[in-house]
Amino acid sequence: MRAFPVRLPSGQRYWTVLEEDLAVFAVADGFLRQVRFGRDGAESTTKSYANSIALFLRWCARTGCTWEAGAEQLGLFMTWLGHAGRAASGIDALPGAVVLAGPGSPPARSAQRINGVLTAVRGMVVHAAAAGQASGHLVPLLYELADDRDLPEAARGERDRMAWRMRARHRVHEPEAFPARASDADIVAVLGACRSARDRLIVLLMARAGLRRGELLGLRRSDVHLLADSRALGCEVARAHVHVVRRDANPNGAVAKSRRQRAVPLDFLTVQAFDGYEFERMRVPQAAGCDFVFVNLFRGQAGAPMRLDAVNDLVAAASRRAGIVPVLRPHQMRHAFASNVLDAGGALDETQELLGHASISATQVYAHPDPARLRAAVDAVPSPRELAGVTS
Repeated sequence: MRAFPVRLPSGQRYWTVLEEDLAVFAVADGFLRQVRFGRDGAESTTKSYANSIALFLRWCARTGCTWEAGAEQLGLFMTWLGHAGRAASGIDALPGAVVLAGPGSPPARSAQRINGVLTAVRGMVVHAAAAGQASGHLVPLLYELADDRDLPEAARGERDRMAWRMRARHRVHEPEAFPARASDADIVAVLGACRSARDRLIVLLMARAGLRRGELLGLRRSDVHLLADSRALGCEVARAHVHVVRRDANPNGAVAKSRRQRAVPLDFLTVQAFDGYEFERMRVPQAAGCDFVFVNLFRGQAGAPMRLDAVNDLVAAASRRAGIVPVLRPHQMRHAFASNVLDAGGALDETQELLGHASISATQVYAHPDPARLRAAVDAVPSPRELAGVTS
């Protein structure tokens, strides 16, 4: 079993699962097409799901059970995921390959990865049951009825009554970990190490506006509104901002993650960086006819839209020049933006809107206070001597 990309005559792509004889595994294919076209999901989502389902189906084949029987024993599958390394679980694993990791050894997969695989498998099983391809008795084996008391307050129902939901029965505990963020000092150092106005603008849009790689490389020139009043352009959003719009057919593969459009305000520093980049871009005649904001200026096909990996390369190169070890990743700058907004007193729902998160629970991971704020909070508590009016 293996994941495989499919391109339709319309040009749209999704990933499916092939059996050993290269026939499409119909149950998985129906679910993955539903994710891609029925739910309007991203191609990358089907790729992740297809790889997870292929892993599950390989386990079923190597343990001699059908996929329905395997769905009834997800606990055993979880154990296998945790201990079966690539030599035992990969596509090219030899028959009879042994489980390499055991008690006391590092797990073969992280808790996050295991939970991600289980999510894909549960989705396939539920879709198959709904489509009549599997027995409905499998669904209650995967989910249990649970109340909403463990959910964040913003995600709960009405306060005067308890709400109920379906909760997955199989899940590995994921240790709480705050997302890695770039420090303000590192961001300043990377900006100083950038060798072009274009690269500085890219860093600022990630660190000062929270844009993802796919969002900033998908920007068209018509998405950028730098005027104090854009009503003449047919836009009611005040002051400088960019519109993040999802477009699936970008030739550079840049796709905004969220399908909901949003307008992201820009500060004066970022607006100035746009001005500097425009002068730099004007010196490349081939860029004049390209509607994309960010284009190749120094290497590759001049004037063509930048590719996603170019952002990683420029951030890594600037990090090395600045002496930052380990080198920064683009997403760490988005994390820094989110944390800085919250540290500055921004509300959770405001940060959610700026980041383009569909769920507020995705934003809550950034809500951990800066250590300096924690220290200031403790220092602000009056001491017992002060409360008693005792002076030294």
